[in-house]
Amino acid sequence: MRIGQFRCFTAARRTLAAALAGATALAASTAALAQVGQPVDWQIAMQTPVTATAQDMYGFHTALVWVITVITLFVGALLLIVIVRYNERKNPTPSKTSHNTMIEVAWTVIPILILVGIAIPSFRILREQLVIPEPDVIVKATGHSWYWSYEYPSDQGGFVFDSLMLEDDEAAAAGLPRLLAVDNEVVVPVDQVVKLQVTSADVLHAFAMPSFGLKIDAVPGRLNETWFRAEREGVYYGQCSELCGARHAFMPIAIRVVSQEEYASWLAEAQTRFASTEYGATRVAATIEETAR
Repeated sequence: MRIGQFRCFTAARRTLAAALAGATALAASTAALAQVGQPVDWQIAMQTPVTATAQDMYGFHTALVWVITVITLFVGALLLIVIVRYNERKNPTPSKTSHNTMIEVAWTVIPILILVGIAIPSFRILREQLVIPEPDVIVKATGHSWYWSYEYPSDQGGFVFDSLMLEDDEAAAAGLPRLLAVDNEVVVPVDQVVKLQVTSADVLHAFAMPSFGLKIDAVPGRLNETWFRAEREGVYYGQCSELCGARHAFMPIAIRVVSQEEYASWLAEAQTRFASTEYGATRVAATIEETAR
């Protein structure tokens, strides 16, 4: 994207930001929900998962933490025993044992069993991410330097819009989180399968949404696909997670999950609002029927 175009988009964004000030009440009403989908101060654990895939991933992660903790404590205890019992002072004449078949078999077989035990559920979760169910909604996300644009298919209005980060004062005026709030959020229905098509218009980017357990590269000239089904309404925030240039840290992602009725209402409003967006007629995502073929 050229600097002139970026400035034009910035001007349009500021116009839209003025409308956000009037939406502060709505932002306040969803603040509690938004807390679920964004990082908080001093957070150590993962963000609350709101998709089945994220729940499986985070559960698997927690199980692995316990496995690693047990292994670390066991190895640490062995090292401590060796240091205390077999140091030079307490053991002036060291053993000259060259091998122990039972121990060697044990330290070979046990790690193999642990790795197999880790691999089996990880393959299941990986397959869950890669096999996309029949979608109810398709959204195409295109990474730019440094913002995202989104396209909805022709059977859902056939419109495209850009999503730029709000400046600090704009986010504060609207009661939205700093460095995460955007002028135009992606809106999807709750409990519906959303197929996400991801690409890039310039350099490598990556689309990441922690609460959905979702991260996929945006590669120029390539269309990558993933999916999610959010089980809880609210606003969820992510960011580009591929170092992509000077303003890499300033291209957030915001997805608002709403009821089916609210989604239908938003579609009607968005179709009118974004009807004149540049290239909107030619950059729409494939329809669900076209994708099925």
